[in-house]
Order: sequence, then structure tokens, then C-alpha cells
Amino acid sequence: MSRLLRVAALLLFVASCGGSRDIEAPRDLDNACSILDQRPHFHRAFQTAERNWGVPTAVLMAMIYQESKFIGNARTPFQWVLGVIPVGRQSSAYGYSQALDGTWEEYQQQHGGRGAERDDIDDATDFMGWYMNATQRELGIPLNDTRNQYLAYHEGRGGYRRGTYRSKAWLMRVAGELEARALLYHTQLSRCGRV
Repeated sequence: MSRLLRVAALLLFVASCGGSRDIEAPRDLDNACSILDQRPHFHRAFQTAERNWGVPTAVLMAMIYQESKFIGNARTPFQWVLGVIPVGRQSSAYGYSQALDGTWEEYQQQHGGRGAERDDIDDATDFMGWYMNATQRELGIPLNDTRNQYLAYHEGRGGYRRGTYRSKAWLMRVAGELEARALLYHTQLSRCGRV
């Protein structure tokens, strides 16, 4: 086999191992049915998380919309000194769920296993279901209460308990918008028979 052919075969193999991580947002993020039509594997992931943890698909979809716009390798922006020197990212948040390193490691130890990855939609939705289920147990927030589940997700359960979100008008606004999005997604999913 010629060297060029071997290199081409190796490159093809490596490219095929890259997986199908979603690095671009689906079109029409305001239409839940369209999102699931474009990414059928998302629907399976949401259904599995709903079955395992009880979190409604529309709530999970709204949360992922807010956290990553359905982009698997989403990261927080870089911080800059003097406008030109990068000094690192705002946080360790990564993936569909924007889980922080420490919270993701806790999930891996307690439930997800070491192979769980934040840029895998199945793992990310399972993580969110796991986290929101624990929030319901610890804080009594119903799984379909998108607004308060999001506030506890964003601030952490301890921050929610202390009420840190109350001094953040922008976060309260986002939580309200997210609640409206979950209702919109639920209505759409009902119409296209995916609830």
C-alpha cells in the first residue's frame, strides 16, 4: 500500500472517530419541533432524561437553549486585560448544560460515570435531570417550575437558598423569559405529538 494511501486512510479513520458533536445551533431556535426534526438524537435524549428524572422535555429544552443554544462545545467567553491579553475564561462552564468542572465531577462520581461528557447530549440531559431532581429534593422546587429551577441551576442550590438571585435583575428577567420559552416549547411539542 502506498504511503499516500495509508495517510489518506488514517485521516479518514481519524475524521470518522470525531463523532457527530453539534458545533452549530439548529435553525429556528424558537420552534421546538423544528429543533427535534433537525436533531432526532436530541428527542431520544430528552425522553430518556424525562423518563429517568421526571423533568419535562420542554423544561430541559428551554434550559439548554439558555445555557448553550444547543451547541455541544459551548464555552464562556475569554476575559481580557487591557482589551488584548486573554487571561482565561469567565468560568469552567462547558457543553450543552454549561456544567462547571466541580459539579460535573460530582455528577460523574454519583451517577454518570467517568465516561460522561459535557458535549454529549445524552450525558448533558441526564446531568440536568440529575441536578434538577436533587434541587427538587433539597429545595422543594417542582421539576416543572422552570423559573425557579433555572435560578437554582444558575446560582447553585446554596446561592438559591441564600437568595443571591434577588439582587440580579438581569437574571430574574432571564428566568422569566426562560419560563415563557418552556411554555412555548410545551405547546409546540404538544402540537407535533412529541409530549
